[in-house]
Amino acid sequence: MKKRERWQIRLTQLAILIAFFALWEIASRMHWIDPLLFSSPSSVYSVFVSMMQSGALLTHTGVTLFETIMGFLIGTIGGVLIAAMLWWSPFLSRVLDPYLVILNAMPKVALGPILIVSFGPNMSSVIAMGVLISIIVTTLVIYSAFKETDANLVKVVDTFGASKTQRFRYVIFPASYPAILSALKVNVGLAWVGVIVGEYLVSNQGLGYMIIYGFQVFNFNMVMLSLVVVAILATLMYQGVALLEKQMTKQRKQ
Repeated sequence: MKKRERWQIRLTQLAILIAFFALWEIASRMHWIDPLLFSSPSSVYSVFVSMMQSGALLTHTGVTLFETIMGFLIGTIGGVLIAAMLWWSPFLSRVLDPYLVILNAMPKVALGPILIVSFGPNMSSVIAMGVLISIIVTTLVIYSAFKETDANLVKVVDTFGASKTQRFRYVIFPASYPAILSALKVNVGLAWVGVIVGEYLVSNQGLGYMIIYGFQVFNFNMVMLSLVVVAILATLMYQGVALLEKQMTKQRKQ
């Protein structure tokens, strides 16, 4: 029954997607929307074929995908490590708490010029933007999960004389798996946002560059193609995290 329901959900999702592109094409052809601004699936496909033949799309996509994966991994791992440090040292946590709140509230795009000056107008600045946008949120979410671990679980290991390292390794960290996986899902979107914004500011390659260049030369077909590719890749990354969550949940039940 569950398998049948899952197939029904997938088919419904596919039908909605097909209906969206069909309506988009019809609306463009019938001039319900401005075809110059909003393009159409057929026009986007023509640009896709052209850029695939020249190899430009693969080059731009590869650059952005690499930057996003690096920003995602560094932001996630860095956030977990900082959260662990804050849990380990209550003094450090109290000292840094207001600064983390300020950094989280601050618009990260405003720090773009500083990153460009610090790292140079290259790929490092773009990756740094992806890391900056994701690492603070990761730190706050996971540190909160560390603090909210069931006190009874901690008492159990403490009665056996567990050290602080053992308490973290066997209780705090495993109990926070759901929060870590949630942070991973959020970071997929944040990493893409950070990298695309970084490419707006500094890059001469990547999907973000294609978007800003398309706007500059009024080639909105290129803009729409870039957005579609970003949506597809972000979805695939999210599904990868969801698969990891499924595997980890299955192992915990065993």
